[in-house]
Amino acid sequence: MLIDGRPLAAALRDQIGAGVSELAATGLEPTLAAVVATADPATEWYLRSLVKAAAQTGIVIREVARDQGDPAGVLTALDELSADPDVHGIICLTPLPAGLGLAQAGEHIATGKDVDGANPASLGRLAAGLHAFAPATARAVLEILRAWGAELNGIEAVVVGRSTVVGKPLALLLLAEDATVTVCHSRTRELATVTRRADLLVAAAGRARLIGPEHVKEGAIVIDVGTNASEAGGLVGDVDTAAVEAIASAVTPVPGGVGAVTTAVLLGNVLRAARG
Repeated sequence: MLIDGRPLAAALRDQIGAGVSELAATGLEPTLAAVVATADPATEWYLRSLVKAAAQTGIVIREVARDQGDPAGVLTALDELSADPDVHGIICLTPLPAGLGLAQAGEHIATGKDVDGANPASLGRLAAGLHAFAPATARAVLEILRAWGAELNGIEAVVVGRSTVVGKPLALLLLAEDATVTVCHSRTRELATVTRRADLLVAAAGRARLIGPEHVKEGAIVIDVGTNASEAGGLVGDVDTAAVEAIASAVTPVPGGVGAVTTAVLLGNVLRAARG
């Protein structure tokens, strides 16, 4: 069965909208600042989709444009926004100017406003079991599993991918739910042998159709986080969905799965940050 993320995203936006309305009655407008220093078409598309989703909830999006050749200007903007009491959440869109990494930029985002978990300190707090915003994509996976009614306590979960955007924070979130977690990566030997143990298999390696039927345990839940450009100009995931559907109990599609929920989760983080 395919797990359609769009109804969940719509339900989350409705909940967020109700919360925003409550704050608006007190004179508070939850505001997300997006720092952009690129003309990348994919980034522009994402920002438009974010603005559209925010409009459905009442959250204000403040776009802060910086020159793509000015890394210092990006850091200055992040510092200023971190100190601005009218801004409740901050994201820094990629790609960034040459010489500026996301972790370095993230260090200039106050952790209380770090709604997409870009500050390395947020990952550290997450690992320590302290309050922190996890990256929205990682949190979206957990929201999908909860909505699906998946029992995470004691299950064996395998995450393929070790990025600080998905793999590592998701492993921490699953550990907090008492799952037994294995993290695989590009140098994992005999990947299929490891992934076939998984009751829950999450593919987040950024490699198109990496996961085939030989990687999937009968009846496993498969979550596909991948978004890879196809030869036809569309998107394909890290999972060969058609090939594993007959084996898995459920699979998230690409598009329409995790990606549909991620934006709603990000906006939910802005609401929580505004509430303090």
